[in-house]
Amino acid sequence: MPRTVNASTSGNALPDVNQLDVNQLDGSDVSAADRPQADEATQTPPHRGTGRVRHDEKITVYISTEELLALEHARLALRAEHGLAVDRGRIVREAVAAALGDLVERGSDSELMKRLRGA
Repeated sequence: MPRTVNASTSGNALPDVNQLDVNQLDGSDVSAADRPQADEATQTPPHRGTGRVRHDEKITVYISTEELLALEHARLALRAEHGLAVDRGRIVREAVAAALGDLVERGSDSELMKRLRGA
């Protein structure tokens, strides 16, 4: 279940970070039942994307125009050439799962490590 921080917005769309109570941000308002257990936090991530389900978490990633066009081209190619009608988010989740699975399996020899090192 997603948590929200209640703060006065004074008419602004976003709360003023200077007005936020630090106690609201440190997790003290989360019950013990809602906190991940130690074994949950250390589990190996899944090697497959979560597919077409409702997701409670969101991140923002900035990519170049070329990267966005390549992603959209891949989406269209999956549909035209393979009959897979998937959205860009699904492609990204599968790519992240594949990269993390490769990192777990191959460690420093993984494709992700090679790319991050600039090799």
